[in-house]
Order: sequence, then C-alpha cells, then structure tokens
Amino acid sequence: MVEPLNIKEFAERCIRDEAQALLDLIPQLDENFDKVVELIFRCDGHVVVTGVGKSGHIGAKIAATLASTGTPSIFINPLD
Repeated sequence: MVEPLNIKEFAERCIRDEAQALLDLIPQLDENFDKVVELIFRCDGHVVVTGVGKSGHIGAKIAATLASTGTPSIFINPLD
C-alpha cells in the first residue's frame, strides 16, 4: 500500500535538497568564478548571453536579471 503524501514533509525534503545543492556548489567557486565576475564587472559594453532550448530560457532570465541589476545585457538565440 502506498503511504499517503505528507505535504509538509515533502516540502521540507525539497527545501533541504535544494539547500544542499547550493552548498555543494561552494567548492566550485574557484579562480574561474572570480575571473567571470571581474569580466562582467569591468565590461564597458553589453554582456551577451546565448542559449538554445532550456538553456535559452535560463540565458534569457540571466540576461534580464543582469539588466535589472544595472549590467547592460541582452539575450540572443543563436538559431535566430
């Protein structure tokens, strides 16, 4: 028999999993991360973000977030 869904426990598990996924990213913050942040910070023009499919949707969101926080940016779908 299938155990009934406990929505609160499910939500807590999801939040814990997402929090752990973020914590697991910390070791990946190496010198490449520093270089990218420095390049974006010092950019005189626009930051161009590209992507296709799901990556394109994420890229468009990144470009919009950068633009809304003061970094001129655009998204370009390379298939267009």
